[in-house]
Amino acid sequence: MKKLLLLTIFTIMIINKLQSQNDVKSAFLLKWDNSKNYLLEMAELMPYEMYDFKPTERQMSFQEQLLHIRSNMVWLSEKYFMSEGEKSDKINPNSKEEVIQHLTASFNKVSKLIKTISLEDLTTEVDFFAGPKSKLQILNLLQDHVTHHRGQLIVYLNLNTIEPPKYRGW
Repeated sequence: MKKLLLLTIFTIMIINKLQSQNDVKSAFLLKWDNSKNYLLEMAELMPYEMYDFKPTERQMSFQEQLLHIRSNMVWLSEKYFMSEGEKSDKINPNSKEEVIQHLTASFNKVSKLIKTISLEDLTTEVDFFAGPKSKLQILNLLQDHVTHHRGQLIVYLNLNTIEPPKYRGW
């Protein structure tokens, strides 16, 4: 009887663990952390003296791309997932270390905010400049925007004969 009880408890724990890894929020947070590490590795690879590199005059520089990613993270997460608290300030970093520090802090802030919301809250509809969206759509936009600009940064690294880090999926 004791073995059956332990087996039942163990089975319930495994099922709960598997279910928690497969909900939208947990899946996002896992992908978000991988995305953060992937982008930060790119930021580390590019020498700071090349942070002003841009493939053409009409494109953002490497640093501008990184800061654009950061500002979009801040805007979307604070506007749609933060009810109260300290808002992020505009930044003007003077070194590679400061850029990476601000990026890291922004990724971490998004993670912290998302951990506090309920799965039900992701169904809430919000006003967005492109029309009403669910918070789940905003969450997907957060990741999609990072992916879009990170793809551009891979090209920047390649154009400077710097081998980008290996892709990390999930």
